[in-house]
Amino acid sequence: MKHLLKVFSFVVIFVILTVSFSSSYTRLNLDNIAVVVAIGIDKGENNKLKVSFQFTNPSSVSESGSSETAPTILKSVTASSISSAINLMNSHLGKELTLAHCKLLVFSEEIAKEGISDDIYTLMNDAQTRPSCNIVISKCTAEYYIDNSKPFLESLISKYYELFISSNQFTGYTANATLGRFFDNMICQSCDPYAILGGINLQIPSDSENSFSNKESTDMSNSSSLTGETISENVGLAVFREGTLVGELNAIETLAFMCINNDIKGFLISVPSPHVENQNIDVYLTPARNSKIDVSFINGSPYIKVDCKFCAQIYSMTNDSNYLDNNVLSQISESCNRYLKHVFTEYLYKTSKEYKSDINAIGKTSLKLFSTISQYENYGWREHYQDSFFDVSVDVNVKSSTLLSDS
Repeated sequence: MKHLLKVFSFVVIFVILTVSFSSSYTRLNLDNIAVVVAIGIDKGENNKLKVSFQFTNPSSVSESGSSETAPTILKSVTASSISSAINLMNSHLGKELTLAHCKLLVFSEEIAKEGISDDIYTLMNDAQTRPSCNIVISKCTAEYYIDNSKPFLESLISKYYELFISSNQFTGYTANATLGRFFDNMICQSCDPYAILGGINLQIPSDSENSFSNKESTDMSNSSSLTGETISENVGLAVFREGTLVGELNAIETLAFMCINNDIKGFLISVPSPHVENQNIDVYLTPARNSKIDVSFINGSPYIKVDCKFCAQIYSMTNDSNYLDNNVLSQISESCNRYLKHVFTEYLYKTSKEYKSDINAIGKTSLKLFSTISQYENYGWREHYQDSFFDVSVDVNVKSSTLLSDS
């Protein structure tokens, strides 16, 4: 009996090892799958979608240490839906597409204006699609945007798609906008979704300058001052009302969003000099604390107070600068206060009055003013947000340069 048990155990172990290391066909076999790292969605002919898939070698998704850029392939197909496009591409390639490593979803501006709610639901319903996947709204076609996404400082395109958004922490010129966050904000009654604004550097000058702005702050994707090889860029935000694109924010407006949302560690701005006309001073600001938002109602309309506080250091220096004088620092602090108050106020009124979109989720702060969820739903925050009035307070404490001082 013991001998039979040993033989049976040996057979079972042999079968398990044989199946585990077999090179026969399985759905998980790397030879039989096509790894998608980016998906682009454009408007096709006859009310169909043109869906572009960017593929990379499965082994290059996780490999490291290579100094050469891993090759990618871009293929497009026209179909009635994203699911149909995936199915058609499976048939064309003779392999099964996997979205488990998809890092980027790109929608063209044209199709986003018609609404992408159904596409978002479809992608969220796919178990392979990761909620951490970034969403970009491209001012050119999604196919052209992906084709011009080149990781000059990264060898892997998948790594580039993961890291390019990290600049938002020290510039504030774009935001972290993922599929999961977009979906949550889209179905929320207290806020609205947003996405990264992308495009191709066409070196088109911006005409939206005013006395409170400089050239860099009014940049957005497709119109920045960046020179060099034509590549994709991500500056600004695409503003949605529910699942429909309703407007766009430039760099300084995106910075206002980031500050109010407490999503930034520090940023550089140029403020008007209080001493020299038509001259700016570069100042680096870091939040001294989280922004405070308070909501009340006056005659049924939201009255919203926004209070922000920053510490700042002067970056630009001249040989006659007197940035150690307390009176001078106080005047520069006041210039920063006026500048940021203007920027934040203009941003809030633009998104509420013009776009009718609460991308800062201020509506969640108003929940405490209602006794029940039914009362809040009957009030209809999304409909009343456009009637809001804002009171913005900014307190900046400017210090002199930390490197240059009297000696």
